[in-house]
Amino acid sequence: MTRWNPTDYNPDDFANRRHIGPSPAEMAEMLKAVGADSLDTLIDQTVPKVIRQAQPLDWPALSEAALLARMEEVAAKNKVMTSLIGQGYYGTVTPPAIQRNILENPAWYTAYTPYQPEIAQGRLEALLNFQTMVADLTGLPIANASLLDEATAAAEAMAMAKRQSKSKANGFFISENLHPQTIAVIETRAAPLGIKVIRGKPEELDPTQVFGAIFQYPGTYGSIRDLSADCAALHEAGALAILATDLLALCLLKEPGAMGADIAVGSAQRFGVPMGYGGPHAAFMSCRDELKRAMPGRIVGVSVDASGNQAYRLSLQTREQHIRREKATSNVCTAQALLAVMASFYAVFHGPEGLRAIAQRVHLNAVTVANALRAAGAEVEPDAFFDTITVRVGVGQAGIIAAAEQRGINLRKVGHDRVGISIDETSDDGVITRLLDAFGIGEAAEPATAPAIPWELLRESDYLTHPVFHMNRAESEMMRYMRRLSDRDLALDRAMIPLGSCTMKLNAAAEMMPITWPEFGALHPFAPRHQAAGYAEAIADLDKKLCEITGYDAFSMQPNSGAQGEYAGLLTIQAYHRANDDDQRNICLIPMSAHGTNPASAQMAGMKVVVVKSAPNGDIDLEDFADKAAKAGDKLAAIMITYPSTHGVFEDTVREVCKITHDHGGQVYIDGANMNALVGLVKPGEIGGDVSHLNLHKTFAIPHGGGGPGMGPIGVKAHLAPHLPGDPREDVSGAVSAAPFGSASILLISWAYCLMMGGEGLTQATRVAILNANYIASRLSAAYPILFMGNRGRVAHECILDTRPFAEHGVTVDDIAKRLIDNGFHAPTMSWPVSGTLMVEPTESETKAEIDRFITAMLAIRDEITEVAEGRIAVESSPLRHAPHTVEDLVAEWDRPYSREQGCFPPGAFRVDKYWPPVGRVDNVFGDRNLVCTCPPLESYAAE
Repeated sequence: MTRWNPTDYNPDDFANRRHIGPSPAEMAEMLKAVGADSLDTLIDQTVPKVIRQAQPLDWPALSEAALLARMEEVAAKNKVMTSLIGQGYYGTVTPPAIQRNILENPAWYTAYTPYQPEIAQGRLEALLNFQTMVADLTGLPIANASLLDEATAAAEAMAMAKRQSKSKANGFFISENLHPQTIAVIETRAAPLGIKVIRGKPEELDPTQVFGAIFQYPGTYGSIRDLSADCAALHEAGALAILATDLLALCLLKEPGAMGADIAVGSAQRFGVPMGYGGPHAAFMSCRDELKRAMPGRIVGVSVDASGNQAYRLSLQTREQHIRREKATSNVCTAQALLAVMASFYAVFHGPEGLRAIAQRVHLNAVTVANALRAAGAEVEPDAFFDTITVRVGVGQAGIIAAAEQRGINLRKVGHDRVGISIDETSDDGVITRLLDAFGIGEAAEPATAPAIPWELLRESDYLTHPVFHMNRAESEMMRYMRRLSDRDLALDRAMIPLGSCTMKLNAAAEMMPITWPEFGALHPFAPRHQAAGYAEAIADLDKKLCEITGYDAFSMQPNSGAQGEYAGLLTIQAYHRANDDDQRNICLIPMSAHGTNPASAQMAGMKVVVVKSAPNGDIDLEDFADKAAKAGDKLAAIMITYPSTHGVFEDTVREVCKITHDHGGQVYIDGANMNALVGLVKPGEIGGDVSHLNLHKTFAIPHGGGGPGMGPIGVKAHLAPHLPGDPREDVSGAVSAAPFGSASILLISWAYCLMMGGEGLTQATRVAILNANYIASRLSAAYPILFMGNRGRVAHECILDTRPFAEHGVTVDDIAKRLIDNGFHAPTMSWPVSGTLMVEPTESETKAEIDRFITAMLAIRDEITEVAEGRIAVESSPLRHAPHTVEDLVAEWDRPYSREQGCFPPGAFRVDKYWPPVGRVDNVFGDRNLVCTCPPLESYAAE
């Protein structure tokens, strides 16, 4: 019989027993390896005392059960209504197979951006399906793999048109039929770039005065018209035509490409993605072939691997911000990959017939409502429409809206005398009956059979002709297709992803669960505020906790990516300078050690980038910085620093850098990319920061989703608070995304993380992240030089392994990265911030066993490098150059000078559960020379 032995183990302790990987006993072993007698000692050696915060974070932690109870209580304060507000957001049905197998599946939501294509083939195929879907439906040959939301996609299209237009004009025309939030974001983007925005009716457009124009199709109030003549007139003047459009409408309507559009943008939200009070949703962009190299965002293309097999990869990456800095096409590095995957599977699930049927049902239901209202004497506009109508109700507007709300329906307030109605996929007979009842129409409506689309505007071309959209849609087949694709990827559910500066940490199941509850998922972002009291409470408490964590006084939750947060923070600084009549301040100093998107963000905000050198130890070169700040003088707008630096070091001089900036009248922007090394230890707002963005998809547990979603809210000191982004619902300046709280539904994940960790748990997470990084640095330092370390020989939460010395033996950083795949690992961050190096960040979530497995793999790779260096094997014949090894390699004839065992089962690799990459090393050059960005033809599958 077991004796009674009291234990201090608390199974509900999420912070210490669930989220933080190493056990107390393992931490003791790791501290011994790094040469510190305690975790406190290590932190004292790593984080300068001069910047440490005085007060600990002290709110209590909740157990998982208590958290879910709290979430249910808050969710009940939201009122789930049938929102027929439209304006770019619609009710939709997420097929349960997609919800469970994609949205709720960590194989999909914990993956990283597919920069390592060999271990991302499943995701890349799903994104290629998305691009094919968008290209087909818009009638334009090239589409990207998603953008942040429709409004920012439209702003990106304007900037793209400015770069590509042959017109010398500086005007950009916005049709008044554009969604109001899109207009707001375009105007924000145009101002710092000096673009003159011209709003008006399409018939008022003077093409000679603009470099481009954007039209909504269908319009925000429902109208549809053929824009072919408008596009032709723009082309005649050397300008570009952009259409903001709706994918479901394009299943019935003449496509933008057929009307001569150069660029099409929009949102894929209504393809099975819940509204979520604003997001996240995948925006899209497609364009003419000649414009592809100017298109922002990621583009998936088709290439081949080392054996000539078809393989997918990201194409044309030289356009991106991490390579071109301030000359990039955009600062956008976060897409909405997970949501694009959902939308692509929605199209695969329904196929072209299913989508057409849904579109026809939506349209005829809208016609049914319009006919019933007209029969009752109402004035309904327009005559031609897809799903949206406006009804002139005069002084009865408030009464009609209130009557509809009493019947569980939200309508759109249009002007002072009209209401807007947008029918969607969820609008059944019951919804139509309740809707008409709100207008005082009691009798059942006669179902419409004739469309309200002019004959010449009906689509003639086919779409979604590729076999993937015609597969057997039995749920068994769909489930297996989704499983096959996920099996081709390597995500956090399989192994550690040790990416420097990307913080691939645990995304706990309890944090994720509430986002799919209808009380959070089904809310329209422009629903009346009193219906979203639960969201208001959650966001307010998250705001309060983030202020306590950072030392800032106010937050804006609007930026829906880290890059968007950088941009919003710089706009806030610019608005502050303008308010102080300091319009001349336009210089932004950016150290070499700052984050990769910083220069492109500064350029977008209308600033001139001046680069500050790094000292030999990786710190900011203080002398060079002081000199450039002095030269800038009263033109200094801001400095952008990353702290701890992107070199993985806490710089002792950070307060001095901030003081010099403030002495010259500039503002300090501290990039929050490395906040995982600060929470509970250092408050950026207390060490001199004026504004920071936080990558909630890094430090605060929102999953990366294979390349998005992300959130990048900004915290500011009190003097900047009046200049935060404006609300896109209101006619105020500064909106940076389409919804007032960005991708609001995923803010719940970060809130849940803060609640379950508690203040003490968040601080311990930071401390263990620093321990794990120093453990790796200590264990690997004899095999790989550690490039930068602090003054006391410690790294922050990440370390840079210098692999450049191996180049003299022909071994590249690529060889090491691909060899890690054979060990079952995603490579660390390659060649950034220093070319030819690997930046490793283990996070606090990884156990000692997994970190040891990674160390074993890296030491085995070092032994293979030694074999090459000593001439025992040529690098071209080595497992390093042949990596990664596939099952095909294993079973094929073996003529290599190393064994199958060494090649396919190196130290650190699992035996039974080994991850096998589906393709060998991908040929990047071939993919860019032979650009294919839609699903390849059936013959290529047959050949494969």
